[in-house]
Amino acid sequence: MENNISALRFLYKKTLKRRDLAFDDLPFPKQPRTLPTVLSQDEVTRLIEAAPNRMHRMLLMVLYATGMRRTEASLLKVSDLERQRMVIHIGRGKGQRDRDVPLTPKLLEALREYWRWKKPRVYLFPSKMSDPGVEQPISDKTVWNVCRAAATRAGIQKKLGAHTLRRTIQLLMGHERLEDTTIYLHLSQRHLHAAINPLDQLTLRSAQEDQRG
Repeated sequence: MENNISALRFLYKKTLKRRDLAFDDLPFPKQPRTLPTVLSQDEVTRLIEAAPNRMHRMLLMVLYATGMRRTEASLLKVSDLERQRMVIHIGRGKGQRDRDVPLTPKLLEALREYWRWKKPRVYLFPSKMSDPGVEQPISDKTVWNVCRAAATRAGIQKKLGAHTLRRTIQLLMGHERLEDTTIYLHLSQRHLHAAINPLDQLTLRSAQEDQRG
């Protein structure tokens, strides 16, 4: 419908030069607004616990706790974890701006267990395709695939990806816009822990209990 109205406006105003017709008053039809996909706490718990291995599990936990974009998560380095300040530093994010996001005690403990198991040297989530001695990060496509595969294993029918976890954080924090959530995650260190992190509200089985490698 919108394309038809645009075509009519062009025909009469530009081609036929009809200035006597008030096409500017012809409204465009309203586009139906679809609700963004969000997950309940139970679904997030199932999603994380459905990860087939510890690296995928850790990746999902980082995404949910920080609201990172999938490219940012794929490029995350071990050196980006700042335990003294309890933040995760994200460099070269969207708009080429660096920022810090909260590192909660629960997430830090999970990262410690993950590091003892994986022992990544440079990138927190190294690719299996790396050449010997040259560690490379996973791709952002891998992050998307991890989210989709875990959702399938968890029996979650909703269409989701890494961005869904950012939307879920938006809802849990009571923000009307995703930009508001982003602002919260960019706040100074003094305010970073003012709100309860969504990850801290989940009761997850330990990686050992899942009996997966």
